[in-house]
Amino acid sequence: MNSRNARAKELYAMLGDLPERDRPISCETMAEEEHPAYRLEKLMLDLNGIERVPAYFVKPKVPISVEGTKVPSAVEGTKAPAPWPVVLYNHAHGCEYGLGKEELLHGRAAIQQPPYAEVLARRGICSLCIDTWCFGERSGKTESEIFKEMLWNGRVLWGMMIYDSLRAVDYLVSREEVDAGRIGTLGLSMGSTMAWWLAALDERIRACVDICCLTDFQALIETRNLDGHGMYYFVPGLLKRFSTADINSLTAPRAHLSLAGNFDRLTPPAGLDRIDAQLRKAYRKAGAPGAWKLLRYDVGHQETAAMRAEILRFLDKQLL
Repeated sequence: MNSRNARAKELYAMLGDLPERDRPISCETMAEEEHPAYRLEKLMLDLNGIERVPAYFVKPKVPISVEGTKVPSAVEGTKAPAPWPVVLYNHAHGCEYGLGKEELLHGRAAIQQPPYAEVLARRGICSLCIDTWCFGERSGKTESEIFKEMLWNGRVLWGMMIYDSLRAVDYLVSREEVDAGRIGTLGLSMGSTMAWWLAALDERIRACVDICCLTDFQALIETRNLDGHGMYYFVPGLLKRFSTADINSLTAPRAHLSLAGNFDRLTPPAGLDRIDAQLRKAYRKAGAPGAWKLLRYDVGHQETAAMRAEILRFLDKQLL
C-alpha cells in the first residue's frame, strides 16, 4: 500500500463505526419531472442500511453549446448517449435544516443564481444531491440529538455523512449514463467541507470545487470561532493525526479549485496561507503544480459572480 492510500485509510478509520462499504445499494424512483433544461428524478436510496436517503438526480434535457461546441442532449431520443460527466453536489448547512437537497434545484441566499441543477445541465453535466443526516427529508431529529446518540453507539456524525457521500459515488458509477472517469464534487460551506473530504478519501473524484470553507483547524482555534460550525464538524482525535492541509494533500495530483472570502470568519487568512503553502508543495511533489488553485476575494461567506465564472471554467476544463 502506498503512503497516500495508507493515510487515506488512516483518516477513514477515524470516522467511527461505519457500515460495510460493500453492502448492496438499492434505489427506488419516487417521481420524475420535466424542467426546461433537465429531467429530474426524485430518488430514495438505501446507502447505509440504517435510514433511507432521499436524493435528486438531474440529467440534461436540451442540446447545449459550451464554448462553441455542440453537446448532444443526455435524454434526447430513445437511446442514451455516451456516458456523461456528473457532479456530486453537496448542500450547505446554514442551520436551514429543511432545505437540504432542494439547494441543488433552488439555490440559497449565499449562492449565485441560477441554481446549479440548471447551470450544470445546460453544460451537459448530470448532478446528484442527497439529503445528508439532519437535513431535508431527514430532518426529523435535531443535529445535537443525532450527534449524541451516534456518539453513544461509537459512531461519528461527520463519519456517517461522509459514508453516505462515498456510497452516493458508488451509486453514480452504477448508472449507465454516468462516465465514471468524469466525476466532480462541489459545495459551499458544509458542502465545501464535504467536497474536500470526499476528494481526499475517494480517488474516483476527478475534480473538486470547495467554496468558502477550506478551514484550517488550528486557525479556527486561534481565532476562537469553533462555534461557527455545527456539532457535525467535529471528529474525535482528528487533530492528533491530521491537519486540514494533510487531508487535502491526499487529493493530489487530482484537480482542486478552492475559493475563499478574505472576510469570512470560517476561513481565517493565516490558515488559508498555511494550507496554500502546503498544498503547493504537495502538488509540486506529485508532478501537477497547476492542478491546485486557491482564489481569494474580498467578500464574506458567499459565492460571488466572479467565483461562479471561475468554477464553470474549471468544470468545463476538467469534466468536458
